[in-house]
Amino acid sequence: MKNSFKLAVLALAISVSAVACKGNSSTSGSDTTKTDSSTIVTDTTKKDTTVATDTTKKDTTVKVETKKTETKN
Repeated sequence: MKNSFKLAVLALAISVSAVACKGNSSTSGSDTTKTDSSTIVTDTTKKDTTVATDTTKKDTTVKVETKKTETKN
């Protein structure tokens, strides 16, 4: 158990040192991305300006329900 713990700590230390050394790269250059200003993008989509009327018909019928009550003598 103690040996496996020692090996895990050793492996962690080696991986951390490898990552730390990779981060300090000696090649430092400037940003080389350029913006392409030769193309002009225009919006050619047309907006839908038509107004649609509501064509659904409303139900205007009136329903009447009657209840019958019976009395017993």
